Amino acid sequence: MKINASRFCFAVAILILLGVSASSSLAQDAAATYKTKCAGCHGADGKGNPTMVKSLGVRDLSSSEVQKETDAELTGIIQNGKNKMPSYAKSFNTDQIKGMVAYIRDLAKK
Repeated sequence: MKINASRFCFAVAILILLGVSASSSLAQDAAATYKTKCAGCHGADGKGNPTMVKSLGVRDLSSSEVQKETDAELTGIIQNGKNKMPSYAKSFNTDQIKGMVAYIRDLAKK
């Protein structure tokens, strides 16, 4: 069976574009979810709302302490909660949690 090289390249290009589009969409969704569900305590920049840091012990998500945690550890914290942070297992699906972990990683870069 002979494969048409130009059709193959076109198909690969479409798949790559779809992947980029999907990951871009997930990043936008994660940012929106963070803004509505997390920023109230963790602050828009992840460093913590000063009032919440004092009263609830909210951690700076951009700190090296948080950033050295594995993706699995961060996923567990989001799913199950930790200390005074509530569980989001019933609120977020698997993709949303993955997006939130990626968003937390990006907070350290800003």
